[in-house]
Amino acid sequence: RLNCAGREVLQRYCAIAGPRLDNDKLYRYSYSTEVRLNRPTGSTRGNTGFRISSDVDISLVWRNPQIQDEQLLRLQISNVQVESAGKRSRKNNIFHGSSAESILGKVRLEALQRPFMVLWKMGKIRSLYAHKAEPATIKNLKRGVASMLMMQLKSGKMSEADASGKCLVEYKATKDQVIRTKHLDTCKTQEMGFTTHSPVLGISGKSTSETVITLENGIIKSADVEETHILSINARHKAATKVLSRYQRNLTLKKNGVEISQIITKKRHPLKLMDTWKAVRSQLEPESLSKAEGPRSFLALLHSLRKASKSEILTVLRNCSKTVLPQLVDAVTSAQTPSSHSAILEFLDFSKKEGLVLQERFLYACGFASHPTETMLQSLLDLAQGKIGSTEIKESIVIIMGALLRKLCLKGACALPTVLKVKEMLLAGPDSTQMESEVLMYLLALKNALLPEGVPVLAKYAESEVGAFSTIAITALQRYDPQLITPEVKKTLNRIYHQNKHIYEKNVRAAAADVIMSSSPSYMEVKNLLLSIGHLPHEMNKYMLSKVQDILRFEMPACKLVRQVMKDMASHNYDRFSKTGSSSAFSGFMARTADVTCTYNLDILYSGSGVLRRSNMNIYGQSNNAFLHGLQVTIEAQGLESLIAATPDEGEEELESFAGMSALLFDVQLRPVTFFKGYSDLMSKMFSISGDPISVVKGLILLTDHSQVIPLQSGLRTSAEFQGGLAIDISGGMEFSLWYRESKTSVNNRGALVVIGNVTVDTGFVSAGVEVGFETEATLDFITTVQFSEYPFLVCMQMDKTTFPFRETVSKQEKLPSGQTFSLKRSRDQLVPGSEFPLHQENSNMCKKVFEQAW
Repeated sequence: RLNCAGREVLQRYCAIAGPRLDNDKLYRYSYSTEVRLNRPTGSTRGNTGFRISSDVDISLVWRNPQIQDEQLLRLQISNVQVESAGKRSRKNNIFHGSSAESILGKVRLEALQRPFMVLWKMGKIRSLYAHKAEPATIKNLKRGVASMLMMQLKSGKMSEADASGKCLVEYKATKDQVIRTKHLDTCKTQEMGFTTHSPVLGISGKSTSETVITLENGIIKSADVEETHILSINARHKAATKVLSRYQRNLTLKKNGVEISQIITKKRHPLKLMDTWKAVRSQLEPESLSKAEGPRSFLALLHSLRKASKSEILTVLRNCSKTVLPQLVDAVTSAQTPSSHSAILEFLDFSKKEGLVLQERFLYACGFASHPTETMLQSLLDLAQGKIGSTEIKESIVIIMGALLRKLCLKGACALPTVLKVKEMLLAGPDSTQMESEVLMYLLALKNALLPEGVPVLAKYAESEVGAFSTIAITALQRYDPQLITPEVKKTLNRIYHQNKHIYEKNVRAAAADVIMSSSPSYMEVKNLLLSIGHLPHEMNKYMLSKVQDILRFEMPACKLVRQVMKDMASHNYDRFSKTGSSSAFSGFMARTADVTCTYNLDILYSGSGVLRRSNMNIYGQSNNAFLHGLQVTIEAQGLESLIAATPDEGEEELESFAGMSALLFDVQLRPVTFFKGYSDLMSKMFSISGDPISVVKGLILLTDHSQVIPLQSGLRTSAEFQGGLAIDISGGMEFSLWYRESKTSVNNRGALVVIGNVTVDTGFVSAGVEVGFETEATLDFITTVQFSEYPFLVCMQMDKTTFPFRETVSKQEKLPSGQTFSLKRSRDQLVPGSEFPLHQENSNMCKKVFEQAW
């Protein structure tokens, strides 16, 4: 009761004073906290969780004589009960017949019911005093009880600290009611988790918390709190979990409590590493990786690895069969703990040529790391400066350092000492060597790093007379934010395309045109590009024409400007827009859902003789206004005209015979693979070729990785773990038949994806949780067939997606220390029909002719 004398005094005083308790009075409240876990759209009958209810006695121990609103309160919890949060049949109710003592244990129950003190000043909890040896769970529950005293008698915003951390809180106060809204997105806690750097592959969260306090004669009569936390996978928001925490406190003379809800989830209790390894290793054999069992076992192993010591991890590594060892290296590296990283570095010997596959798998897993550290980058720097047995591994180390550099900078760690060292090394790298392979290595690393300071370096090498340097530098510039492509850089790209200084290869000029058109081009830049059509090498004319048509058809950012330029008949006329050829550029949708939009584009550029010059396939994902370059597979060939007695195009007369493949996967550029280099190498491989594709990347990738602890206001804690594992196999090949006058290039993508989200509340004496997930297996093949027995030659492109399964699962669990459990699991399976992705009509007509001739 507020000691205000008179109504006017009361109104004036209550505007600044806090609530107070009367001397020599005991205030008994019924209290309950309840946690429910479910999917956001699930029926409330499907909730899992529990309720803790009790009485709470509060009395005044001391009041500061100088500051009447500073009070020391004594709180004591009694009559504790633990029960199911929802209605359950006796068969499914694990709490039936259990007492609070049998669930909590005698020690915990005594600790929970032991009195504690709080310093209450102006309605805010300043300090809590409890027995030093009490378990952390019990202290947190007491903090939750005390946090219900948090209030103020006037409206306003301020930062407050309670059981869920320090947060911005907004009060709306009236005479008999106070509404306390906590802005949970502002909360700061000591425990920090981690998440995937790409929002497309990440997790979204939405949280609310509101407390309604009812007053009677200045005393808290009741307090009702509802707190919700929804976590969903961005790529599929249906795969989501909801934590609902409600709790109430009512001033009452009766001992029956009022429910208060709080959310609790299931916590994983991983087996020992060796036990887990024995259980999953058969599913990690190479032949199992295209099935969902592969990534599912990978995720299970990952959880055990994150709890294991260095010695345990080394024991498993040293007792692993050769066929499964590459997959184990993927998992150990992806665990990203100090123990796992130290173990894998001790296991691998980079000074030897043997073990190249394992070394590369380690490096690729580092490149795909969800939350890399400065230590990881430093270890790669140490390897790069040490003895390395393979030049390919040296190249991969430097290239992957660029990927780690970018991820560290994205999370605000660009000023770390190791990051600065590596940044300096990569920026100076291309000019520090005369070896072509090393220059390419540094340019690829800069393509991964995307440093703003790297733009001038890349612009310089874009004008190089070495075609490989130009191509990598230009494609690297294309990955930058258009705002970083300065007018000077655009002048460089225009000089390259229009050959103002040097004669360039077609693929270099085509790449320069792509960057110009995707970097906010000016009216004159677009007009000059259109005017060039008709004056280019034959197949490049067709490529540029297809590019312009694709921009218009797919409504890319430059389409409005292109339409404006095309109003001028000098730029847009029949002579220019009727060029024929087999080169093409086409973009389309792979998937369009409420959660994610997935697009693809295929660019094919041929030489005038009909031989493939460049094939470029890209897959992009967009979600929540975020963008992800999911896949890029590029096949390049040059210097093959001599095989068919054809004349090379301008600027390509002296090119060495070469064919190779390059892959960019989930924003990480990988080391390119060479099919052959030089005429003698070409001839030897033509006669010994088996027809089998060459692997570009194969392994297990931790695609989604999110971990956080959500401290609830009730004192309970929610643990959230979301992981997505991808087993992937990308391969490609190029066949060339002089006898049949036919060439064929293929890009084969096979993968299996498993994503699991687990949200758990575990008090140590009772736990509840919900797990959601989905899995799929898919194959995507891209094949280009060229018949050059006559002119014009026939080109058929095919991009096929096979029918694939898709499964969604949800499971719920409650568990008591006695071993009693309640679990429920449901799944839904469906088959997604396969399809051939559409390309332009011209290609469809050509494919009919190719297969008619084959038949």
